[in-house]
Amino acid sequence: MKTSVITLSNITKSYFLGETTIEILHGISLKIYPGEFAAITGPSGSGKSTLLHIIGLLDVATSGTYLLHDKDVTKLKEDRQADIRNHEIGFVFQSFNLLQRASVLENVTLPAVYAGTPTTIREDRAKELLEKVGLSDHIYKRPNQLSGGQQQRVAIARALMNDPSIILADEPTGNLDSKSGKDVMEILRGLNKQGKTVVIITHDPALANQARKVVTIRDGLIAKT
Repeated sequence: MKTSVITLSNITKSYFLGETTIEILHGISLKIYPGEFAAITGPSGSGKSTLLHIIGLLDVATSGTYLLHDKDVTKLKEDRQADIRNHEIGFVFQSFNLLQRASVLENVTLPAVYAGTPTTIREDRAKELLEKVGLSDHIYKRPNQLSGGQQQRVAIARALMNDPSIILADEPTGNLDSKSGKDVMEILRGLNKQGKTVVIITHDPALANQARKVVTIRDGLIAKT
């Protein structure tokens, strides 16, 4: 029997503002298996991005258990979580999150810099990835010299830099025109065919339906899987 790569059990998330408690997630239980292409969808404010941040170890659940590769990551120290985040998970964000003063090549190599990879090795790896996403002619440009679609492809190359097994994409086509959005989804599907576990967040039902597994969240609860 295949073991899940991501196992969430009764995950809750609350924020505390003075004496006010804002409950975002009310008990999410979910399994995602290696090599799956999953979409987490729902209306704005449903808690889907909060859930993705918890999966990506960018945020911590208020209660519940999160197993990543059968290890309870909620009990790990922050530096160990950061190490897992850098090596096991690649992130793609709606707003690209590129360093505007750095070149395309420098942006892509950033995760490898944090990992301590030697300069020559990380630059060769970045050039290979940029070629795969069709940007080998733009490696020394700055992000503001690129279109939105090109910037998102840079972000995907960066996400792949340390060869993570999981790709998390938060509204990856949200700031793109329809053609660029299709190109980005094609790249993500290709990565999934290569064996990567891909999880995307989207409010777009048409986009979600391109995934093989669709999880619908409403009001901090799973409404449909």
